[in-house]
Amino acid sequence: MEAEKIIALNNINVFHRNILVLSDVSITVNKGEFVYLIGKTGSGKSSLMKVLYADLPAFDGEAMVAGFDLCTIRNKDIPFLRRKIGIVFQDFQLLIDRSIDDNMKFVMKSTGWKDKVAMDERIQQVFEKVGLQTKGFKFPHQLSAGEQQRVVVARALLNDPAIILADEPTGNLDPETSTDILQLLHDISKSGTSVLMATHDYTMIHQFPGRTIKCENGKVFDSSN
Repeated sequence: MEAEKIIALNNINVFHRNILVLSDVSITVNKGEFVYLIGKTGSGKSSLMKVLYADLPAFDGEAMVAGFDLCTIRNKDIPFLRRKIGIVFQDFQLLIDRSIDDNMKFVMKSTGWKDKVAMDERIQQVFEKVGLQTKGFKFPHQLSAGEQQRVVVARALLNDPAIILADEPTGNLDPETSTDILQLLHDISKSGTSVLMATHDYTMIHQFPGRTIKCENGKVFDSSN
């Protein structure tokens, strides 16, 4: 039985501000797979990520993500695509003027949640997954960097996404905390949610081996082999 493809790009071109960043890109990520996206700063990793959540358009070829065709997707359907994608940024992007619980509720309301009891239940579920059961009342500045990144992972899980896109998620963390976050992301992939993680930290890859896709000289290729 063929694995379910969560990402399937075939011969697409990636442009940023009318400049061709990556050409002839063909990659797949299957359900529950953990894949690294590697390459030097400026090699196109972030631009490729932006294509996957429809922040940049996909040109030419074919591009399917979580059941959506990125080449023909209409603006009004992009929020539905993004409910299928959890995004983890390097710089957390938490709202500093409200509690962790309220950070979660802000995202949930903006993605269509209305039932307050269901929202509270889901928040508790994702907090349990990331080990933050007792932190919801705190504000971001009261948490360590590692705890804040766990909040970001929890936020990414709220809508039970098909895939998590993690863009340098350990970039601002110390080595021990980085290991904890990477272990968490690996555990999430084992539960069936795909993870595509952009990184230039090769020690992480040695510690947690996985398939690697590399951006280099305007091309993207599987460098695991």
